[in-house]
Amino acid sequence: MTDSSTLIPTLKKYFGFDSFRNQQEEIINTVLEQKDCLVIMPTGGGKSICFQLPALMFSGITLVISPLIALMKDQVDGLRANGIEADYFNSSQAGEEQQEILEKVVTSKLKLLYVAPESLGALENILKEAYISCVAIDEAHCISSWGHDFRPSYQQLSFLKRSLPNTPVIALTATADKATRQDIIDQLQIPNAKQFITSFDRKNIGLEVRPANDRVNQIIDFIAQRPNQSGIIYCLSRKSTEQLKDRLQSKGIDAHAYHAGLNFEERTKVQEDFIFDKTQVVCATVAFGMGIDKSNVRWVIHYNMPKNLEGYYQEIGRAGRDGTKAKALLFHSYADVLQLRRFIDGTTNEQLQVAKLDRMKQFSEATSCRRKILLSYFGELLAKNCGNCDICKNPPQFFNGTVIAQKALSVITRLRQSESMGVIIDVLRGAKNATTLDKHYDQLPSYGIGNDIAWKDWQHYIIQLIDQGYCEIAFHKHNALQLTHFSREVLFNGQQVQMTKPIERNVQIEEQKEKTKKSKKKDTLFERLRLLRLKISLEENIPAYLIFSDATLKEIEAERPMSEAEFKQISGVGQRKMEVYGDEFIAEINAFMAEKKKKTKKSDTAKVTYEMYKKGMSIEAIAEARDLKAPTVFSHLSKLYSEGKEIDMYQFVTKEEVISVKNAKKELNSPEGLKPYFDHFNEELEYSKIRLALTILDRENR
Repeated sequence: MTDSSTLIPTLKKYFGFDSFRNQQEEIINTVLEQKDCLVIMPTGGGKSICFQLPALMFSGITLVISPLIALMKDQVDGLRANGIEADYFNSSQAGEEQQEILEKVVTSKLKLLYVAPESLGALENILKEAYISCVAIDEAHCISSWGHDFRPSYQQLSFLKRSLPNTPVIALTATADKATRQDIIDQLQIPNAKQFITSFDRKNIGLEVRPANDRVNQIIDFIAQRPNQSGIIYCLSRKSTEQLKDRLQSKGIDAHAYHAGLNFEERTKVQEDFIFDKTQVVCATVAFGMGIDKSNVRWVIHYNMPKNLEGYYQEIGRAGRDGTKAKALLFHSYADVLQLRRFIDGTTNEQLQVAKLDRMKQFSEATSCRRKILLSYFGELLAKNCGNCDICKNPPQFFNGTVIAQKALSVITRLRQSESMGVIIDVLRGAKNATTLDKHYDQLPSYGIGNDIAWKDWQHYIIQLIDQGYCEIAFHKHNALQLTHFSREVLFNGQQVQMTKPIERNVQIEEQKEKTKKSKKKDTLFERLRLLRLKISLEENIPAYLIFSDATLKEIEAERPMSEAEFKQISGVGQRKMEVYGDEFIAEINAFMAEKKKKTKKSDTAKVTYEMYKKGMSIEAIAEARDLKAPTVFSHLSKLYSEGKEIDMYQFVTKEEVISVKNAKKELNSPEGLKPYFDHFNEELEYSKIRLALTILDRENR
């Protein structure tokens, strides 16, 4: 086992970290002992270091199997930024470029080589133990036929162990249940691989689910509260991504669409602009994100409900990879459930997919800690509520909804269990539309019995009845709502039904806006550092987060290092980054501190004037002692008086002059600035006296 005294300095020098996370050190030691291993670690949990650091200690090269060209390029750029020799090999490169890379392998000039599984055939001559010290297989769930990203080329990787029997293989993925884990081990022919399964809990991601009512405006508000933050919005269809992108752009939001309908060049541009912080928001289908290692995605929104919890977990994991606070917002609607069921109908594994969709639906409609539900799905139990989901922060208020339930079930009965939710709500509310009138539903005794409840609220209540088993959706009968054996208990035997009221979002939005205002005020240095990072990234043509992550910038903001030694103590600052970027960032911190000091002096100058005034000094004496002009001293006194300081303003302006200014204010209809008053008084009343009079009037009004 390698000594920590060797590993930690290497970790700090190249990656800028002072300690390992989770099970990283044990995994690294297992690889260095040339043993196979399977690593299940959440997105942002530090999987890459588990093979990148051992690569630095092996004599040969570490071959990394990676699914997407963009992901390879991103990882290679990050390694080079840390001073590590790395490259990638794929079909997008010319033959001459590929030959140069192979030459680097043979001459031991590379420590890591990234390659797509489809390109392995072209590496036949270097797949020898003389060159390859380790094989890392990223996104290993692609190997498994049980996995949710089935990829045939991954299933042919078993030849690697046959070709390199003594070379350790490390397979890594963010999500894999028991069946998938076993499938990966079998397919790769690594039966003795040690399994490392770290916590799936991403504590830094706040989870929230909202009803999909007016979701576009909710999204616009959400983004407005997070200026300069990168985010992804996942939609079910190409059409939705385009429509949403257009709506956001119409509100001045820098948004672009990404889907399979765009050509390769268009998709590449959207992805690269997002990676380089040139685009703030991407509206995308689920194809987007797997190839992105962007650490400063601050939020992910699901415009539609995902089809299963594996997909949801993978997609929200693209936010907050740097470990700082991030947000996952899911919009849930009855229409999404119906659409996803239509997608599933007739598929070969329909039963399995329906079960997974049901778990997704239960998560969306939960009234208990969402993180507990999510983690339990992956076999991890959380002892306490997380405190960082919408349910924990705003626990739902239950009430006796028996009468509401009876009204809904009564209408379902009257309609002979043959109509969908929309028609049932229309009958409850007494709607006069074509369906209710043509079918004579307006003649039913139950017609209009729920007209005191809004349409969207009825939807909220009926979904709860479905969740609690008091009625069910007959998907094979045009989504008709039907009764269950529990329905009779409510309708005829007085069984009570507990419900939750719909959540009003407006108050929460206003509270969030207030929080955003406050955060804007205290993030000044962070914003300056962020802009410097962006400038350097554009000059060097690498993504901004590869220079420093948001987490590193926040630590710099908090610690404010003023020397190279202090700067190097920041987590995420390695030797090369200190040498390349240290001077510029330290200079920016110094400039910020100097400006702050200057502003502080400026704000303190009025306090000095006040201390002199309290000692009984005249305006002329204060002005002379401080080398100021008299009007400046008067402006200090006005400011201090408006802040509540005890100053006898009538020493400097008469009551008659104050009354004159008051009358002028009415006559001039509260003009902006002092000039209109000065003109009104034919330049006979001094500016300083006008200012003092207005200050007195303002304080009296308050």
